[in-house]
Amino acid sequence: MLDYSKEADRYDASRGGEPRAAAAAAAVLGLLPADARTLLDVACGTGLVTRRLAARDGLRVTGVDAAYRMTRMAADRVPGAVVLGDSRRLPFPDGAFDAVSTVWLLHLLSGAEEAREVVAECARVLRPGGVYVTTVDKAASHDVGSDIDAVLAPRPVRPAVDRAADVDAFAAERGLVPVGRAGFRGHGQGRTPLSTVDDLRRGWFTRIPPDGPLAERLAAGLARLPDQEVARPDPQFSLRAYRKRG
Repeated sequence: MLDYSKEADRYDASRGGEPRAAAAAAAVLGLLPADARTLLDVACGTGLVTRRLAARDGLRVTGVDAAYRMTRMAADRVPGAVVLGDSRRLPFPDGAFDAVSTVWLLHLLSGAEEAREVVAECARVLRPGGVYVTTVDKAASHDVGSDIDAVLAPRPVRPAVDRAADVDAFAAERGLVPVGRAGFRGHGQGRTPLSTVDDLRRGWFTRIPPDGPLAERLAAGLARLPDQEVARPDPQFSLRAYRKRG
């Protein structure tokens, strides 16, 4: 996994910036009940989405993230509302929030057990009747059928930790029932051949050693593609919402 404290300074610019944050926040808010008054944004990162969530009238938002540098940036954007904490052991009491969100978190976890643990923690801090919203199938969202995807096809792929069916099962174990779905565009995240080579070199593809022979072969294939600086289609991210039984 990337070191997200080191990644913090370039994170927003490399992940679609404000347009992507606006799309994500709007989609999350669209899945929340109208009477939600408190929201915990788990793995809030730099706070770009968190700040937009907090702009909804009558909604008090708290952000939590495990990366120190990320929380510092988020605290500047949402003053007094961001804490340093582990998503597997959230520093909040049972039933503390009307809603909980995990946007772009579950796919980063080490495996099914850790994902189950995080979903369980989100359910624990959610009040009965509250709603949990999470992204699912994140990696698949980036496979848009482009020529870049064709070059990358031989790469080893880690089994998806955030597969929708698995997240449904983890949620059900904790008394969370499906209540909605939504999608949003990852504005500005369409890959270019040049940016994909950069991702290879910095270890973004976790199953490919940056200096290894496979990275070299893939980089060479990407270098042969036309329109080296032209972005291919943006990813389309998926959200699921679950309500906690009363």
